[in-house]
Amino acid sequence: MFRHPVRIAALAVVGATALVAAWPAAAHWVARASDQAWVDQADVLGLQFANSLGLQIRMQPQVVSEGVAVAPIYLNPLRNVNGLVPERVDEGVDFSGTGPVYALGDGIVTSATGAAGGWPGGGWITYQLTNGPGQGLVVYVAEDITPTVQVGQNVTPSTVLGYMFEGFDGIETGWAALNGLATSELTEAAATGEYSFPTAAGLNFEDLLVSLGVPDSPNRDQVGSGVLPANYPPSW
Repeated sequence: MFRHPVRIAALAVVGATALVAAWPAAAHWVARASDQAWVDQADVLGLQFANSLGLQIRMQPQVVSEGVAVAPIYLNPLRNVNGLVPERVDEGVDFSGTGPVYALGDGIVTSATGAAGGWPGGGWITYQLTNGPGQGLVVYVAEDITPTVQVGQNVTPSTVLGYMFEGFDGIETGWAALNGLATSELTEAAATGEYSFPTAAGLNFEDLLVSLGVPDSPNRDQVGSGVLPANYPPSW
C-alpha cells in the first residue's frame, strides 16, 4: 500500500533533477539571444517560464554577442522636463515646461549661446550627431533655454545641453543646417519664400521625438509645407 507514494516521490525527484539540468541551458539562451526563436525552442522542451523570460529579454538592451549589450542609440531628450506640454510643429517642434534638455544621441556641439538674435529668449544650441540613422545631421534647441555646453564639446544622451526656463515662448527643437539656420529655412525645404507651418522638416523631427516617447504635438497630422532634404531619413 506504500508503493504508490514512493513512486510519486521518485517521479518528483526525477522532475526536479531535469529542471535543474535544464536551467543552465535556459540561462545560456537568455545570454545569447534577443529574439523569439529561443522562446520557441524552450517551449518545445517544456520550460513553462520561457514566455515570461522572453518578455523580460525584449525589455533589455539588445545582446549582440555573449556578455556584450548595446544601449539604445537615441533617447528622449525631454524625459526629465517638468510640466512638458507639446505646443505645435513649425520649423521644428515647440514645447513648454522647465528642466533639463539632453542630447538625443552622441554628437559634437557646434554652437551654444544664450543671446542669439531672432530667437525669443535668446537660446541657441546646435550639435551634430555622430552615430545612428541621423549621423551627420545637426539638431538645434532654441529660445527659452540656458546652455550648459560649449562649442566643440562631445555629448551623449546623458549630457544636459541646457535648462528650459519658464519664458514666454518655451523652446523649439528640430533640424538645423551646417550654416546655423533651421533646416526649414533652407530653400530646398521651403514651399515658397514664405512657407507655412507645419514644415516637412519639422514633422520629420516630430516623428523622431514621438518614436522616443515624447508626447504628440497637436498639429502633427497636418500636411507639411516644403520638401524634406534628400539626405534625411523619411521615417523613424
